[in-house]
Amino acid sequence: MEQAELTTEQVLKRDIPWETYMMTKLISGTDLQLLRRYDNRPESYRAQLLDDVFKPNYSVLFCVFLFGLEIFLTLSFIFKPWQDGPAYVRVFVTILRDIFKEETVEYVLALIDEMLAANPKRARLFHDKSLANDDPYESFLRLLWKGNWFIQEKSCKILALIVSARPKTQDGLLSNGEASNSKSKITCIDDVLKGLVEWLCAQLKKSSHPSRSIPTAISCLATLLKEPVVRSLFVRVDGVKLLIPLICPASTQQSIQLLYETSLCVWLLSYYEPAIEYLATSRTLPRLVDVVKSSTKEKVVRVVVLTFKNLLSKGAFGAQMVDLGLPQIVQNLKAQAWSDEDLLEALNQLEEGLKDNIKKLSSFDKYKQEVLLGHLDWSPMHKDPAFWRENITNFEENDFQILRVLITILDTSNDPRALAVACFDLSQFIQHHPAGRVIVADLKTKERVMKLMNHENAEVTKNALLCIQRLFLGAKYASFLQV
Repeated sequence: MEQAELTTEQVLKRDIPWETYMMTKLISGTDLQLLRRYDNRPESYRAQLLDDVFKPNYSVLFCVFLFGLEIFLTLSFIFKPWQDGPAYVRVFVTILRDIFKEETVEYVLALIDEMLAANPKRARLFHDKSLANDDPYESFLRLLWKGNWFIQEKSCKILALIVSARPKTQDGLLSNGEASNSKSKITCIDDVLKGLVEWLCAQLKKSSHPSRSIPTAISCLATLLKEPVVRSLFVRVDGVKLLIPLICPASTQQSIQLLYETSLCVWLLSYYEPAIEYLATSRTLPRLVDVVKSSTKEKVVRVVVLTFKNLLSKGAFGAQMVDLGLPQIVQNLKAQAWSDEDLLEALNQLEEGLKDNIKKLSSFDKYKQEVLLGHLDWSPMHKDPAFWRENITNFEENDFQILRVLITILDTSNDPRALAVACFDLSQFIQHHPAGRVIVADLKTKERVMKLMNHENAEVTKNALLCIQRLFLGAKYASFLQV
């Protein structure tokens, strides 16, 4: 069987020669005793070894009855048979640091993964004060790039949990508690995060495993992007664009989970301004709208709605949401029977926010968003003379940006309605702007419009002809032409 298909169950069935490693001094006698106590034990027993919780059972009660409480507690303090989590973690880290045999590395990674899967809070054991001189990161970071897929996947998942569980950084202190001028060679947390984010982005660009690389990377990002420093790193390596193709309606359980975690990543990024700037220039919003329209999975709808709520007041997002029909979609969602109170509250808040946005949005703002999105239609403002008289100078903004986009639509759009409206709007600009004819001519519009005079659609032909007539006649005589 290929290494890519290796499972944790298969790995943990191996018989690892711990005694041989002790004889060759790769592990100590104490390490061997700890491994014997831990290896091949049920989770209930391992929990007593790892977790800092004293859970008395009948054996303990019998010992208390037999020896007396004071003697029992003394013996317990000396032997501590049920709890010494950091000691086991130190053994695991030591093995990964000093032993390079692939089968053994896989085995220890499987042990750690199983340990953290049973109780993710155990990741804090890697930051125990007793391990201050041990590097909890280096081995996992190294194995990300050098191991087979089983090793890479386990190292990624474990490292993400360990990093997330580190103590809060304090001034002058590293995240593992070491003073910044400490002489101990412990990998800097900045290097750890940078290396981890780079590996995750590498998996999204070119997968090491055909079906598990992307879900693993996205799952880890959904954990790590809770931290502002990771958001910054992710944006700096241009990682946001790697998420966008993954935002699409899903049907299978696996794809729904991937969609949920991808949406969770976008929601976390919606708290970070540089990421918002990228989201504004991509097709993120239309994709999220498609998802929320078609998804019946409550957790997916919730995280997408929360993302809308965050973005509503940012830049042109509010206007785009209105143009994409989000107010009606929100009403449809509110009519469904959701059990999540947070989702219902978020829908109410989003609805109110959209209503306020519609009130504030001027007619030119609506027109601008319609043009920038390329969704041209015969909305009332196009044929309203008052709109053109009142807003004609707004077309001069950003070096006639809107005018240039209209001309681009003539070259790129396959939608007859959009082509017809673009031709009409150009003719209106020529008519109402004092220098309209000169400006449109300077932007090399004539040739583009003339091509459309032979278009198969009569609506396009009609408005292309109108635009050419006004372009040749100029504003002085353009008003005599009827639409």
